[in-house]
Amino acid sequence: MNIDDCFQLGYIVKTHGTKGQVVAFFDVDYPEDYDDLESVFLEQGGRLIPFFIDRLEPQQKGRCIIQFEDIKTIEQAEKLRNTALYLPLDELPELDEDQFYFHEVIGYQVVDENHGKLGTVKEFYDMPQQQLMAMDYLDQEMLVPVIDDINMRADHEAKILYVTLPEGLLEVYTQPGTPDDQDEEEETE
Repeated sequence: MNIDDCFQLGYIVKTHGTKGQVVAFFDVDYPEDYDDLESVFLEQGGRLIPFFIDRLEPQQKGRCIIQFEDIKTIEQAEKLRNTALYLPLDELPELDEDQFYFHEVIGYQVVDENHGKLGTVKEFYDMPQQQLMAMDYLDQEMLVPVIDDINMRADHEAKILYVTLPEGLLEVYTQPGTPDDQDEEEETE
């Protein structure tokens, strides 16, 4: 299995008990969609290795306790700490027609309700406080917060991501005279 054909489900947080169990965090909107998992891929040495699940016990806030088939001691489980968990992309739950997963809209044209065509989606960043969409805008990277107020929806057939940008965001990227530009102007005078 190739990492490009998968999505990151979450990661292993710590060990649990002495019989090889681990606590995993499922970093998804609906962790309960994955309560019946039979296996996951763990990233080890840059490769994805399948691990089969004996038991999965859902906990609160996206956490669960997992007992893998071949992990029977705390020492074996300790080696899995902070390891990312992956599943194939085809195991993502179905979304409504205008909803999307981030990986699906890379390369889509971004069209704002008020400003029209803006640029192309390049990437999404998962920051501690919020997620950001990066797009090419006027030959530079523009970061757009992924929040409900932006009202993003995708037209998969046309490969367009419709957005409603907050007032003033575009101006941040189009204001002439950054501090570096002003220094250069002062040197030439």
